[in-house]
Amino acid sequence: MLFFNNFSDYERSFKLDIIEDICKLNKIALKAKKTGMIILGGGIIKHHINNANLMRNGADFAVYINTAQEYDGSDAGAKPDEAISWGKIKVEGESVKIHAEVSLVFPLIVAKTFAKREKEFIDK
Repeated sequence: MLFFNNFSDYERSFKLDIIEDICKLNKIALKAKKTGMIILGGGIIKHHINNANLMRNGADFAVYINTAQEYDGSDAGAKPDEAISWGKIKVEGESVKIHAEVSLVFPLIVAKTFAKREKEFIDK
């Protein structure tokens, strides 16, 4: 845990607590009716998001976007099939891995999907 004691009230309230974040993430996943993951990149973030969904018997949807390949032997390189075998993604769930540079591809995906339908989600 990291605290700043010699600064203003705002700066003093800043706290970095990875354990607390993981606990909150797990609670959110457990309480959710459905979950979906959009994981940009890999590593520890991918690991913890997948594990949070393991606690609820798998995510309903998953999109992995990164440049890692399976032969790398890394968590980032693993395909959704690996997460399905562990119960991190439901067998009947929908999942895809996109082998691409995130900073190039993700804005295009957002523009074609979410941003295109923006007016449907805005309260009138």
